[in-house]
Amino acid sequence: MRFQVNRDVFSEAVSFVVKLLPQRNPQPILAGVLIEAASEGLTLSAFDYEASARTTIEATVDDPGTILVHGRLLSDIASRLPNAPIEVAVEEDGGIAVTCGSARFTLAAMPVEEYPSIPEVTGSTGVVPAEEFGTAISQVAFAASRDDVTPVLTGVQLEVSGTTLSLVATDRYRVSLRDVPWDGDGADQTALVPARTLTEVGKTFAHAGNIQIAFSGEGDREIIAFTSGNKTVTSLLIKGNFPPVRRLFPEQTDHYAVVNTGELIEAVRRVALVLDRSAPLRFTFTTDGVTMDASGSEQARASESVDAHLTGGDDVTLGLNPQYLLEALGAVKSEFTRVTFTSSDNANKLSPVLVTSQTSVDQAGLDSFKYLLQPNLLLR
Repeated sequence: MRFQVNRDVFSEAVSFVVKLLPQRNPQPILAGVLIEAASEGLTLSAFDYEASARTTIEATVDDPGTILVHGRLLSDIASRLPNAPIEVAVEEDGGIAVTCGSARFTLAAMPVEEYPSIPEVTGSTGVVPAEEFGTAISQVAFAASRDDVTPVLTGVQLEVSGTTLSLVATDRYRVSLRDVPWDGDGADQTALVPARTLTEVGKTFAHAGNIQIAFSGEGDREIIAFTSGNKTVTSLLIKGNFPPVRRLFPEQTDHYAVVNTGELIEAVRRVALVLDRSAPLRFTFTTDGVTMDASGSEQARASESVDAHLTGGDDVTLGLNPQYLLEALGAVKSEFTRVTFTSSDNANKLSPVLVTSQTSVDQAGLDSFKYLLQPNLLLR
């Protein structure tokens, strides 16, 4: 096999397909990138039985063939080669020669016949705006659990209903939700996608125009595919029942405070510096503003206030996880944030707060982002 290819195009393609591979893989063969050279160009693929990535690029192919080479090593080499065309060829001893300008590398070939087949997706499909979908992923995926003990909570639930695609994630302490427009074949669908894979999809395709999403498979091998241009990412779905968290969001939201997002972020970061790890930060919302108070070890204390506009109810004091709140504020993506105080029928249970975007002090945000955060008990 022998082909010539543009250095930048090849480097970007290799980088794309290895992004989803785990840093450590129990099966060395899965660390490889499959390169198929044909008259129409190159197809590069990577697959670890859970996620796959595939892309096709232009190349001058002198001798068609298929090779398997260590992916991350090839990516590191390609990104550092001089600005010149790359030639890749299989040598007589089976080694793979990579030549670019005066630089030359020889890599070991991995056994192609042992590499698993890349999954093909055929099923119901739809299209979402790439930029909006990427933003939605960044607003939701961080709320998924990082604890593999409960696998269903490590994913983001995608729910297709009519002309809307909803993204939902929770780790039991918070719930994040965002809707985006969906142009599909009319079939309602649900898919629980690993948050890590979906995050990479959001980063890769955020500026791609549109993304085609396809659902396929059955039983234990249900998969979802994301395609834009010459790139496709597939993911095995997480099995299990996602908790019915939508019902936790309140219908009426008349008691709330509106605060400048940037000012609140900076104040929370400063005051939280004295807090012990995982300790809640005390928030007091009044008609005069919102005050944050923190007490840490070694008698360290901090307090700061920022302007806030309280509407529809009495003053509120509650404890919130500062990191969870900061992640929500970072996801709001608007100049102002509305913090809504919900009510509960259970007098012994703390009611969650609802964080949403706010275009101005008086006007709610235009997007559908919602973030529900459970308060912490405060020690008196």
